[in-house]
Amino acid sequence: MTDEVAPRDARSVSDARRARWLSLVGSWIIRMLGVTWRVRMIDVRAVDALRHDGHPVALLLWHGQLLPLLYVMRFQSIACLISTHRDGELIAQVARRLGCKLIRGSSSRGADRALLGLVRTLRDGFTVAVTPDGPRGPNRSFAPGALVAAHRASAPVVAFGVHASRAWYLKSWDQFMIPKPFARLTIVFDTPMRVPGNDARDAADAVPMFTERMALVAARAAG
Repeated sequence: MTDEVAPRDARSVSDARRARWLSLVGSWIIRMLGVTWRVRMIDVRAVDALRHDGHPVALLLWHGQLLPLLYVMRFQSIACLISTHRDGELIAQVARRLGCKLIRGSSSRGADRALLGLVRTLRDGFTVAVTPDGPRGPNRSFAPGALVAAHRASAPVVAFGVHASRAWYLKSWDQFMIPKPFARLTIVFDTPMRVPGNDARDAADAVPMFTERMALVAARAAG
């Protein structure tokens, strides 16, 4: 038994070290790219007002749009829900280096812990970025966990959309977007909305409504 566990532990340590090293390089590259981006943010004032007054906000965005959000809101006391899966470790390390508070978990692994972490973090007054299609898709499929957490924490939900004039798209399930140097980024924040209903089941029933809100802000960002 010991002989089987030791190699697995060694691989885990090696993976963690690799993620830390890659995150250092990755966060540096993001900063270098980011200073060249021309960013236009639309309808951000309502979110800024809520945050200024210490109110929590649940930001909804698709997993493939995570990079621009991490950069434009770096070191602004936001929190991010990121998978405990090995694939999420690199993103988690990069997010931490950009000043993001981490909540670990997903709909498939650590779901209960993730939901509890979301609720607690929102109740503490944080802005929390949640990707309802993460961590493994399908792309732009909406899991209800973020809405349930926002409902329990009495936090408004804001759909987030971003469009880049020039970008690379990875051949991954989420078509992860990396804006190219000197790209124009248009970022749209939806009107803050409360999750309707009296319980978690009602929150889950609101998925179609918020899916539509995300489609609308994406269309506005694309122009």
